[in-house]
Amino acid sequence: MTDMTAAERSEPAIDAAERPMLEGWLDYHRETLAMKCAGLTDAQLREASVPPSAFSLLGLVQHLAEVERFWFLEILAGEELPDLYSTEEDPDGDFKVADSATWAGTESVWRAEIAAARKSAAAYGLDDLSRGVGSAGKPFNLRWIYTHMIEEYARHNGHADLVRERVDGATGD
Repeated sequence: MTDMTAAERSEPAIDAAERPMLEGWLDYHRETLAMKCAGLTDAQLREASVPPSAFSLLGLVQHLAEVERFWFLEILAGEELPDLYSTEEDPDGDFKVADSATWAGTESVWRAEIAAARKSAAAYGLDDLSRGVGSAGKPFNLRWIYTHMIEEYARHNGHADLVRERVDGATGD
């Protein structure tokens, strides 16, 4: 069994104030995803988990890059931005990986979206409402967005665990 390469992942502080606690948990889960992808080849990262599903680790990273953009830039900051991988015709395009996709390119996009998300969130307090609205036509406060993003990553890291184990037998937290 292969061990996943340890990324720079810090345990969230157990005594932090609310905002650093939320940011700490989100960063923890972001780095957990990076750990799930560490040490694999581009071909392994593109490998479908359970054919005929196209779900792969690389597709999951693409999806989370879009999720970062959506919640922190489009909803929180109210920016109008194009999707990175999805289209109106293919709303699940973020999970589909081109044969030419690489970890280096995909990780770079994902990390850039995380940096943009951090910059956007820094301008808001936890109780501040988003400039954009959700499908119900209502804004979200930053606290809700952080909590949702922690849930989003935690859920998908569970998926990533199973995909990684299928690809090369590696397991870990």
